[in-house]
Amino acid sequence: MSELKRLSHLEYLILQIMLARGASAEVYGFELVKKSAGALKLGTAYVTLGRMERKGYIASRKEKIRPGERGRPRRLYIITESGEDALRKWGAKLMSIIAIPAAPL
Repeated sequence: MSELKRLSHLEYLILQIMLARGASAEVYGFELVKKSAGALKLGTAYVTLGRMERKGYIASRKEKIRPGERGRPRRLYIITESGEDALRKWGAKLMSIIAIPAAPL
């Protein structure tokens, strides 16, 4: 069994939002911020997304700009199989911690 790597609160949140959109759905960073209900700020989102991509939890690509369109291409993010696996394992770990009954005083 592979070692369970810790997910930060923001990594866990981002992976949850991404998976809720569908495993093959691409999402913009700004969309993640909007869907987080204030838990994720724009600057923090991109730092976290970069870290998650380096860990292999997500992948990204620049959108293609059509001829005649203006502006810079935005980056699209998608959850990877590794990200889905980390989310599932970390979620199970959190649930096992929550399910531990409190010791009597």
